[in-house]
Amino acid sequence: VMYLGKIVELASKDELFNNPKHPYTKALLSAIPVPDPEFLRERIILKGDTPNPIDLPKGCRFSSRCPYKVDICTIEEPELIDDRNEHYVSCHLKLSK
Repeated sequence: VMYLGKIVELASKDELFNNPKHPYTKALLSAIPVPDPEFLRERIILKGDTPNPIDLPKGCRFSSRCPYKVDICTIEEPELIDDRNEHYVSCHLKLSK
């Protein structure tokens, strides 16, 4: 999964769909239509505008739209780290479900 030209999450298809870690990945997956009208899924609506790719924000590229942002997110760009078993995530918070 890429955001503004940077990989923010990398995992196998099954791992990514069943256990998304990055807030952007979670938002993308929440937007997938579900064919069963009885099934309700929480939809994550991102606020704000996508940053200018020519003038990227300092820190995490997703920080201006992230609902979980903390101070470090606007200061330091997170590294892409193997969270477990080849599931890489670039997030200071490394959120789980």
